[in-house]
Amino acid sequence: MKDKSVRVEEIIERFSLQVVAGEKGKNREITVSEIKRPGIELAGFWKHFTEERIQLLGMTEISFIRDLDNEVMEKRIKQFMNYDLKCVIITRNLDIPDFFKQEAEKREIPLLKTGVMTTRFLSKLTNYLEKALAPEKIFHGVLVDIYGLGVLIKGISGIGKSETALELVKRGHRLVADDIIHIKKIGEGELIGQAPDKSRYFLELRGIGIINVRSLFGAGAVKNSSPIQILITMEPWKEGKSYDRLGMDYSYTKFLDVKIPQIIIPVKPGRNLAMVLEVAAMNSRMKEMGYNAARDFISRTAPEEK
Repeated sequence: MKDKSVRVEEIIERFSLQVVAGEKGKNREITVSEIKRPGIELAGFWKHFTEERIQLLGMTEISFIRDLDNEVMEKRIKQFMNYDLKCVIITRNLDIPDFFKQEAEKREIPLLKTGVMTTRFLSKLTNYLEKALAPEKIFHGVLVDIYGLGVLIKGISGIGKSETALELVKRGHRLVADDIIHIKKIGEGELIGQAPDKSRYFLELRGIGIINVRSLFGAGAVKNSSPIQILITMEPWKEGKSYDRLGMDYSYTKFLDVKIPQIIIPVKPGRNLAMVLEVAAMNSRMKEMGYNAARDFISRTAPEEK
């Protein structure tokens, strides 16, 4: 899986940042979502400095720099700018010492400015970077939103995934993606799925061809992205195979090191698969809320001790 990156220029455009100095360095690439506020470094402690992060300076850092003697201030700024910094962002439209600008221009390190408050900007930038740099994989299947639950459907070609998704749309649920799904890992444990821009809202039906679900059923029948909370594997019914009849516990599978529940649904003529998936989604929601129907049933039918 190729490491993802965001160019400084993209951040400038996204957040309407003012370029104060170092414009030639706008093509520098950022590969981590963490952001550094280098207060302790500007105070003289550089042991664990993380130069690969975006450097964010607010009122505290700028006030500290300005209160230093000129000689000390220039020494600290020089040491700071000697690192291979990706960019430095100043918040609250604070005035920047001229020596800071000169060093940034000399080393072609983008020195940027925003009028947004430090904490608010830190939150917005972190959210943006986490999504832009999130690990991603491509999955072939169908993703639908059923009662607010993101259900990922997989199975061999021709087993009926798209037809089931269409029936679910007719029953009031929403299509997220058909065939190609981009799955991103957000933070430590959330998976988000979406369709590529070119194939969004389209669905393939054998014998009919490509249809546009939004055009046929309206904007309420589609969704741009969805968390992935359960995997449904559709497989041909195999005589003699033992299928789960109680549903006491889930089996699990992993995507990008995130564990999600998995249910195997055997397919044979006459089964209403859309209804089965609806029930699977509702039952999953009930388990999340602490109710397990299988355990309740067993406790009710177990013989009483004498």
